[in-house]
Amino acid sequence: MPFLNPGHIWLILLLLIVVLIIWGPGKLPDVGAGMGRAIREFKKATNEVKASVVNATSEPSPPSGNTTAPKPEVTEEPKTPV
Repeated sequence: MPFLNPGHIWLILLLLIVVLIIWGPGKLPDVGAGMGRAIREFKKATNEVKASVVNATSEPSPPSGNTTAPKPEVTEEPKTPV
Protein backbone atom coordinates (compact mmCIF):
# COMPACT_ATOMS: atom_id res chain seq x y z
CA MET A 1 0.00 0.00 0.00
CA PRO A 2 1.44 3.37 -0.93
CA PHE A 3 0.44 5.13 2.30
CA LEU A 4 2.43 2.68 4.47
CA ASN A 5 5.86 3.64 3.19
CA PRO A 6 8.46 4.67 5.82
CA GLY A 7 7.84 8.38 5.29
CA HIS A 8 4.20 8.13 6.33
CA ILE A 9 4.39 5.69 9.23
CA TRP A 10 5.01 8.50 11.73
CA LEU A 11 1.90 10.33 10.49
CA ILE A 12 -0.24 7.26 11.03
CA LEU A 13 1.21 6.75 14.52
CA LEU A 14 0.59 10.41 15.37
CA LEU A 15 -3.00 10.11 14.18
CA LEU A 16 -3.57 6.98 16.28
CA ILE A 17 -2.13 8.70 19.37
CA VAL A 18 -4.39 11.72 18.89
CA VAL A 19 -7.44 9.46 18.45
CA LEU A 20 -6.50 7.54 21.59
CA ILE A 21 -6.16 10.80 23.56
CA ILE A 22 -9.49 12.23 22.31
CA TRP A 23 -11.72 9.18 22.78
CA GLY A 24 -9.76 7.13 25.28
CA PRO A 25 -9.24 3.38 25.31
CA GLY A 26 -12.75 2.59 26.58
CA LYS A 27 -14.52 4.40 23.76
CA LEU A 28 -12.43 3.07 20.84
CA PRO A 29 -14.48 -0.15 20.32
CA ASP A 30 -17.66 1.92 20.03
CA VAL A 31 -16.00 4.28 17.55
CA GLY A 32 -14.75 1.32 15.50
CA ALA A 33 -18.19 -0.31 15.48
CA GLY A 34 -19.81 2.95 14.39
CA MET A 35 -17.31 3.34 11.57
CA GLY A 36 -17.97 -0.25 10.47
CA ARG A 37 -21.73 0.39 10.33
CA ALA A 38 -21.17 3.58 8.37
CA ILE A 39 -18.95 1.80 5.83
CA ARG A 40 -21.53 -1.00 5.42
CA GLU A 41 -24.34 1.53 4.84
CA PHE A 42 -22.21 3.40 2.32
CA LYS A 43 -21.45 0.19 0.39
CA LYS A 44 -25.13 -0.79 0.45
CA ALA A 45 -26.21 2.60 -0.90
CA THR A 46 -23.49 2.49 -3.55
CA ASN A 47 -24.62 -0.96 -4.72
CA GLU A 48 -28.27 0.17 -4.86
CA VAL A 49 -27.41 3.21 -6.96
CA LYS A 50 -25.22 1.10 -9.26
CA ALA A 51 -28.04 -1.44 -9.72
CA SER A 52 -30.59 1.28 -10.49
CA VAL A 53 -28.28 2.85 -13.09
CA VAL A 54 -27.69 -0.54 -14.73
CA ASN A 55 -31.43 -1.23 -14.79
CA ALA A 56 -32.21 2.20 -16.24
CA THR A 57 -29.65 1.89 -19.03
CA SER A 58 -30.37 -1.72 -20.03
CA GLU A 59 -32.43 -2.56 -23.10
CA PRO A 60 -36.13 -2.99 -22.34
CA SER A 61 -37.35 -6.53 -22.76
CA PRO A 62 -39.88 -7.21 -25.54
CA PRO A 63 -43.47 -7.50 -24.37
CA SER A 64 -44.63 -11.04 -23.78
CA GLY A 65 -47.48 -12.63 -25.68
CA ASN A 66 -48.81 -11.08 -28.89
CA THR A 67 -46.09 -9.12 -30.66
CA THR A 68 -48.18 -7.99 -33.64
CA ALA A 69 -49.89 -4.65 -33.72
CA PRO A 70 -53.67 -4.68 -33.22
CA LYS A 71 -55.70 -4.61 -36.42
CA PRO A 72 -57.74 -1.47 -36.98
CA GLU A 73 -61.47 -1.85 -36.80
CA VAL A 74 -63.11 -1.90 -40.26
CA THR A 75 -66.45 -0.16 -40.63
CA GLU A 76 -68.73 -0.67 -43.60
CA GLU A 77 -69.66 2.32 -45.71
CA PRO A 78 -73.39 2.90 -46.08
CA LYS A 79 -74.68 1.56 -49.37
CA THR A 80 -76.31 4.16 -51.60
CA PRO A 81 -79.01 3.23 -54.11
CA VAL A 82 -77.88 3.42 -57.70
